[in-house]
Amino acid sequence: MTSGPSARVRALLADMTLEEKSAQLVGYWVDQGGEVVAPLADEMVTSTKYADATVHGLGHLTRVYGTRPVEPVERARWLWEEQRRLRTQTRLGIPAIVHEECLTGLAAWKAATFPTPLAWGAAFDPDLVQEMAESIGDSMRELGIHQGLAPVLDVIRDPRWGRVDECIAEDPYVVGTIGTAYVRGLQNAGIHATLKHFVGYSASQAARNHAPVHAGPREIADVLVPPFEMALRDGGARSVMNSYAEIDGDPVAASPAYLDDLLRDELGFDGVVVSDYFSVAFLHSTHAVAADLGEAAELALRAGIDVELPTGDAYAQPLLARVREGVADEALLDAAVLRVLTQKEELGLLDESFTEPPSSVDLDSPRHRDIARRLAGESVILLANDATLPLPRATVRRVAVIGPNADSSEALMGCYSFANHVLAHHPDVELGIAIPTVLDALRGEFPDAAVDAVRGCDVEGDDGAGIPAAVAAAAEAEVAIVVVGDRAGLFGRGTVGEGNDVEDLELPGRQRELVEAVAATGTPVVLVVVSGRPYALEWALTGPHPVGALVQTFFPGEEGADAVAAVLSGRVNPSGRLPVSLPRSAGAQPYTYLHPPLGGPSGITSADPTPALPFGHGLSYTTFEHVGLEVTPTADAGEVFTAAVTVRNTGAVAGADVVQLYGHDVYGSITRPVAQLLAYQRVWLEPGEAREVTFTVPSARLAFTDRSGRRIVEPGRVDVWVGPSCANREVESAVQITGEVHRVSRADARMATSVVGPALQAVAADGAALAPSRG
Repeated sequence: MTSGPSARVRALLADMTLEEKSAQLVGYWVDQGGEVVAPLADEMVTSTKYADATVHGLGHLTRVYGTRPVEPVERARWLWEEQRRLRTQTRLGIPAIVHEECLTGLAAWKAATFPTPLAWGAAFDPDLVQEMAESIGDSMRELGIHQGLAPVLDVIRDPRWGRVDECIAEDPYVVGTIGTAYVRGLQNAGIHATLKHFVGYSASQAARNHAPVHAGPREIADVLVPPFEMALRDGGARSVMNSYAEIDGDPVAASPAYLDDLLRDELGFDGVVVSDYFSVAFLHSTHAVAADLGEAAELALRAGIDVELPTGDAYAQPLLARVREGVADEALLDAAVLRVLTQKEELGLLDESFTEPPSSVDLDSPRHRDIARRLAGESVILLANDATLPLPRATVRRVAVIGPNADSSEALMGCYSFANHVLAHHPDVELGIAIPTVLDALRGEFPDAAVDAVRGCDVEGDDGAGIPAAVAAAAEAEVAIVVVGDRAGLFGRGTVGEGNDVEDLELPGRQRELVEAVAATGTPVVLVVVSGRPYALEWALTGPHPVGALVQTFFPGEEGADAVAAVLSGRVNPSGRLPVSLPRSAGAQPYTYLHPPLGGPSGITSADPTPALPFGHGLSYTTFEHVGLEVTPTADAGEVFTAAVTVRNTGAVAGADVVQLYGHDVYGSITRPVAQLLAYQRVWLEPGEAREVTFTVPSARLAFTDRSGRRIVEPGRVDVWVGPSCANREVESAVQITGEVHRVSRADARMATSVVGPALQAVAADGAALAPSRG
């Protein structure tokens, strides 16, 4: 956190006219035209001419690279010239902040596309996510971009919500640790991260986008806020974006309770709050809590939104008119302007001369590719396997590759990838980067095999005319690889993504029919689901013709096809874990593994919400054993406790285990979850190798909101266990939390730490000692 505005910034504010102040609080979307890449953009976009909008300066330039396909170097030259114009042809000479979307990589033409955030969660690897974010930030800085609109820290509450693929997990601790890693990486590169969407957005009624939220104060404090708290206090995030949601009738964009009392006073945030696109105007047009745009502007500014994005529909002329008429006080703008100028000073903009634009850039370098490949590989989840996998590369001779996502590059990318977000509106423009399809990768992975490719059906729609051909191909093959799932898009264009919410969790279109028909041939089937949300797939495991193996990958990005092929052949040992429960049905939603006793199955209801597969589940081509869990027997409510466990690779193949430490507060004054992830650590082990993993866990990981609204840790017994998922207590212990009730403060640690010890004496399958491993 900063120490407050500098003397330079205060002097700038003192010299500003009302018009100059307003100009610093708005963005301008230079390229916005017919493409709809934000909610209601075709209806909301400003009609103000750019030259008129920048007479007194400008706060933000909106998506200079990310609105349409532009050559990066050519666009950079335009941007440098425009920044020089703002420098030399406006009275105060203050450049604009340039912001871009960067959730799955910089959303620009020819830039690398990484796995979607749900895949980050599946990888359980914050260090690699930080490395990815830093590489994204380096590309952004090279192009003169200052602020990234990522990460999304919304906790998944219902997989029917279309924006699930932008989220990291259903567990707030996983969201917080991985989201914080992303913030650190991006800001290490000099780019300000923007946390989205504060707060409550993902908890919408019936999982519909922009629908009302009915979350209570405890759910907000204990589930939805902690990821933001970690990213702010531990990651130092410098920007926050408001949620579109209304919570109990109070739109967040107009709520001082959320944006001032909670965000600034309680969480200590002193950076800049930017509006989600058009959300200030939405106070008038969709929430109907403001009679006009001027009132909407005043409500949002009083609530704590400093900058209106993407344009100045409300903070420009409507707000100016309200001040001139004496309805609003000009001083209302001052605090926001101070924060914006402070941000520009932090970013070095007040001293930037913009003399040399880049002459060449590589936005999809070998470094980007390497990170994308490693993260995609770690994120692939083997959900089920009857020994069909891995497929022996040397002996497989005939493979049928079936399904609508088998031969599609777009199917590998999320909603906020440039390909699906922007290029979908420009079908004649090439992708600009190499993105092999799963079919391409399988042909390369099995060069000696005959590969028959049959689409079978589309992702969407009722056309099943291709299913008989798929069945015929499968009947002639040694193995059928069926690749199904989603197509990401926005607002009705696609099956998942912003605005693409669903009422059920069946595979879209006729894809289930395709899978069942292929499985009925008796040919071994590997079902690969490439999607942006988890689907109800229990039928594929327990139906009349179960598949031999089930592989889940959440939009794995430009190197995702290679990752899938490598897992299927065994070149990569799968190590992904479910970051969200695999649902049994849509009727069991909303569901979270963090439920109290009465939130699970019981004899007093005939409805069973138990998921088909639990949070944390994921198989490997080897096996892991967790033994010898030793937990500090007692710990003060305001201190830490340790938990040490030995993990051993008991199989014949090297691989990575995600060691998962869970806890259950046995009795509490408020009902407690039956399982709660306390800490996790990814560990690589050679065959027979064992290592001790020691977690240091703050007691504050067990905190909850009491009846008076305080976040506390209570004394009492906590069961602790390690297992391969939240539902499996492989090795158990307990800790007694002692002392008085502890009220959690900013000083309390929020994250567990872990130490992976040296390799222990390895033991072969026959019991013979092996030489100790190195590393």
